[in-house]
Amino acid sequence: MSMAVETGTWQLDPARSTVGVRHKTMWGMVTVKGTFAGLTGGGEVGPDGSASGSITLDATSLDTKNAKRDTHLRSADFFDADRHPELIFAVRSATPGDDKAVEVAGELTARGISRPQSFTAHLTEASADAVALTAEFTVDREQFGMGWNQLGMIRGRTTVTASLRFVRATS
Repeated sequence: MSMAVETGTWQLDPARSTVGVRHKTMWGMVTVKGTFAGLTGGGEVGPDGSASGSITLDATSLDTKNAKRDTHLRSADFFDADRHPELIFAVRSATPGDDKAVEVAGELTARGISRPQSFTAHLTEASADAVALTAEFTVDREQFGMGWNQLGMIRGRTTVTASLRFVRATS
């Protein structure tokens, strides 16, 4: 059963949306998890059911429950938030597939560097008033100039998890 998303303009409901990251550190023994508190976004759904839009994350809003680590993540070693305060995911296409799947293709920009990013999202709600979806994908942070890796402690890819809810935009 596919879920149809209504044509029109949708805006992100930040209070009911979350974007988190997790990464194994300390040679794979510790998993650091964090959540971005500041997020905005929206998009358009066309008559054919395909969608485009963008999600913007406030790089300074990442909370890993460790203030010293969060300060380091905002520094030039990682997000360089003073010069690049936003991370942006621009959705070029979002095409409904089978069984509530949505194939998403777009571009992720971090530290002013843009790279293509594709993944499969899953619709969890689709009504006249709200659309919700979840997604999980991995990012190679070195592609965005975040190669800091003291003593080889941080290896591999960062997993991004998103639970996004959109509401009909008011005109």
